[in-house]
Amino acid sequence: MTGHDAVSGTGGTPVETTTGEVVLRLTDVVKTFPGVRALDGVQLEVRAGEVHCLLGQNGAGKSTLIKVLAGVHRQDSGHVEWRGGRVAFANPQAAMRAGIATIYQELDLVEDLSVAENAFLGHEPRRLGFIRRGHMASRTREILGRLGHAEIPPGRMVRALPAAGKQVVSMARALSHEARLIIMDEPSAVLAHDEVENLFRIIRELTAQGIAVIYISHRLEEIREIGDRVTVLKDGRTTAANLPARETPTSDLVSRMTGRDIEYVFPDRPADTVVGDELLQVDGLTRSGEFADVSLTVRAGEIVGIAGLVGSGRSELLETIYGARAAETGSVRMAGRALRPGSVGAAVKAGMGMAPEERKSQALLLGEPIYRNVTLATFARYARFGFTDMGRERAEADRIAESLEMRPRDVRRAVRTLSGGNQQKVVVGRWLLGDTKLLLLDEPTRGVDVGARAELYQVIRQLAAQGVGVLLVSSEVPEVLGLADRVLVMREGRVVRTAPADELDEPTVLDLVMAGSLMEGAAA
Repeated sequence: MTGHDAVSGTGGTPVETTTGEVVLRLTDVVKTFPGVRALDGVQLEVRAGEVHCLLGQNGAGKSTLIKVLAGVHRQDSGHVEWRGGRVAFANPQAAMRAGIATIYQELDLVEDLSVAENAFLGHEPRRLGFIRRGHMASRTREILGRLGHAEIPPGRMVRALPAAGKQVVSMARALSHEARLIIMDEPSAVLAHDEVENLFRIIRELTAQGIAVIYISHRLEEIREIGDRVTVLKDGRTTAANLPARETPTSDLVSRMTGRDIEYVFPDRPADTVVGDELLQVDGLTRSGEFADVSLTVRAGEIVGIAGLVGSGRSELLETIYGARAAETGSVRMAGRALRPGSVGAAVKAGMGMAPEERKSQALLLGEPIYRNVTLATFARYARFGFTDMGRERAEADRIAESLEMRPRDVRRAVRTLSGGNQQKVVVGRWLLGDTKLLLLDEPTRGVDVGARAELYQVIRQLAAQGVGVLLVSSEVPEVLGLADRVLVMREGRVVRTAPADELDEPTVLDLVMAGSLMEGAAA
């Protein structure tokens, strides 16, 4: 790429951008579903060899746009130009053959096939009708080397790979099709800090080869680090195009995403907050290979955060406290009463609720309406003599939807139609209907945009102000420090520090959670 040219951001002043051949251009693209105008005249321009970041709140139209490019949907009007010609892909295979590959947040790999079989799935090299497995393995090995991961055996089952390895296999599949544009949807969502750095290294090597990347993330710091230009969507429209990723102020990006200025993401801690008696007492909790000798407390009206790397035992600890796993030693008490190990029912009866990390697979009935998901934990109160009082059920769910500002408000809609942020509100809202005294939150804002995050933070603070205790796990240190009153830092299954949040800062926490990894690296 050589030279620069000026491109006007929509509604803004001209900005400097790195030039390169325009490989993708969308003009006035519209896509409508029954009752919803998902894309409303979208503009997008992507150049060869650049990382073009796509920003927008959940529900802004990013997923629909991806599916138009991937051949899942066809636009109703407007046009898509790919490498100089207008296209309208009939299906994902057509998009892939044209050189556009999409890596979704929930990877579409076949777990019980090998790395090589996944890389060439659907276009296996053949001779006389037979798959050339040796050639396929050789080509896969070559592509993995190109991605800097020659250590992954082509014959290994995908099921045996960690999340980062599976993502590499998805990229290998894209390169096996000679992709010239790779779309990455929240690629860092399941990765640890060091794995994100490796992802960025791979992306830089791909763009150095002239491959264009569309990068979708809610993490603005990632966009600063890896992005070249940014396009922002809001309500299916392009509100800013071709902004420089590193120079555009965060306040500008946020206001273009939300239509309003958000000066502070975290709500202020109320000065008159009164922390009550101990709700949760965990003593010496241990599960071999996951965590050991963990003790902690949460008081009424207190938010306690747990910081640590993926694999440090954080999520497993929350699931054990909730009764989804049974501890080998130690005890869990609610208001002084011991809970039966491995019993979710006992935890819920004691006033404990949980929003798990994998909300789609573990907490939601995606095909069911919002109201049924909201009332799931308290459904018995709406049943009488074998019949369900659906009017009351919907009314209660509507009250929760209104209090949490769910969008859209129609509680009869299927949960799968909601954005990530609103799905999370459904999970939290479920526990607001019950007599919940303690709420466990595992990665509460994973896959949630900055505007919805601010709303969720406000909800969590309001719950604490009403006397609910909150124990939350997050991979994002600023989130833990900005939201929690007190912080526990975990490393390799053990609590290595407990302190009030205002006595810690991000560098200190990162040093604590990564000390073990750094020492291992030094030893190697």
